[in-house]
Amino acid sequence: MFDVLKIREDFPILKRKVNGKPLIYFDNAATSQTPQIVIDTIVDYYSNYNANIHRGVHSLSQEATDAYEIARKKIQTHFNAKHAHEVILTSGTTHAINIVATGFSALLKEGDELIVSALEHHSNIVPWQMLCERTGAVLKVIPMNEEGELQLEAYDNLLSDKTKLVFVNHISNALGTINPIKEIIDKAHKVGAAVLIDGAQSCPHIKPDVQALDVDFYVVSAHKLCGPTGVGMLYGKEEWLTKLPPYQGGGEMIETVTFEKTTYAGLPHKFEAGTPNICGGIAFGAALDYMNSIGFDTIAAYEQELLSYGTQKLLEIEGLKIYGTSANKTSVISFNIDGIHPYDIGTIVDKLGVAVRTGHHCAQPIMDYYKIPGTVRASFSFYNTKEEIDIFVEAVKKAKTMLS
Repeated sequence: MFDVLKIREDFPILKRKVNGKPLIYFDNAATSQTPQIVIDTIVDYYSNYNANIHRGVHSLSQEATDAYEIARKKIQTHFNAKHAHEVILTSGTTHAINIVATGFSALLKEGDELIVSALEHHSNIVPWQMLCERTGAVLKVIPMNEEGELQLEAYDNLLSDKTKLVFVNHISNALGTINPIKEIIDKAHKVGAAVLIDGAQSCPHIKPDVQALDVDFYVVSAHKLCGPTGVGMLYGKEEWLTKLPPYQGGGEMIETVTFEKTTYAGLPHKFEAGTPNICGGIAFGAALDYMNSIGFDTIAAYEQELLSYGTQKLLEIEGLKIYGTSANKTSVISFNIDGIHPYDIGTIVDKLGVAVRTGHHCAQPIMDYYKIPGTVRASFSFYNTKEEIDIFVEAVKKAKTMLS
C-alpha cells in the first residue's frame, strides 16, 4: 500500500514552515527533496571514511573506493546499462551533455547536421550551438505544436544522411510532455545518427532501460532523484565512449604521463579527471535504493493522480490557462492567469508557504512559441498530497484577487 503520510516522514524538510505557514513544496522539477536515509549516507561518509578514491592503499581509501564503485554498479543496474564502465559519474546533466558535445568536435565536419527539439532546456541547446560554431555543423529544430508536443512529421523531413546527432529530452521540464523517444531513436539510427536523451526530468517518474531504448547517450542529475546536488550520470554505449576524446585532462584519467606523451586510462576513468564528488556518487546510489524501495510504477501512478486532481482544480479558476496539454505528460502544470505576470503570482503564493517556479524555466524558446514571458510551474512529487494542492489553489485564487 502506498502511504503518502508515511513517506512524508522520510523527508525532514517537509516539517518546516515558510513565512509562518507549513511548507508546500511544488518545485520538484527544479530539484527534489532529500530523504533522511540519503542525508544519513552523506553524514556517514564524512564521519567515518572520508578519503580519496582509486589512489590509496590505506583502509579509508579502499572503503571509499568500494562504496563509490558499488554506487556505480547500482546506477548501472537501475538504468540497465550493459557495462558498469558505460556509466560516467559527472557533476550533473549539464556536465554530461558538455562531455558529449565537446567530444563530437573531433567527429564532425562543416555541413554535418544536428537535430534538436523545440522543447529543450537551455543545457541541451547551448552546448550544441557552441559545437556548431566550432565545427561548421548546422543545427536544425523539430518544431512543437500548441499542445506542447513535437511534430514528428517534421522530424522525418529533417533526417538525412547528413544527420550525425539527435538530442531530445525525455520529458519537458517546462511543460511535462513525455516525448516518444523510442520512435525518435529508431528513426535516427536508420540514417546512421547517434542520439542523446536528456533524462533529467524523466528519471524521477520513469525507470528508463537504456538497452531496450537502444539509446547512444542518456544523461541524468541525481538531485532530481532525491539525491544530492552536484552529481549525475552520463551513460554512453561503450563504442561511442571509446570514440570520443577526453573532456578534461588531469589526474585519474591517465594511464601514463611523460613530458613527451600521455596515454589515457580506459573507461570510465577516461572521462573522470580529478577528484570526483565521492560522497555525492555514494549518495546517488542510496537515493536510487530509496526510490526503488517505493517502486517507480507506484510513484508514477500516484503522481498521475496528483496531476489529474491539480489540473481539474486549477482549471476551475476563471482566466487560468495551462500550457502543455499533451495527453502523455507527467506531473507538471505550467499556467498563467490573464493579465497577471507569473512572477507576481509566485511571490504571493510563497508568502502563503507554497514554493513554485516562475519564469521561462531555462526553456525560453518554448515561451517565445507561446508569446509569453514565462509561466507559473507547479511540479508534484510522490511526497505531495491532494490537500496541499487544495491549499495551493486557494493561494492562487487569493493572488488573483489581489492582483486583478
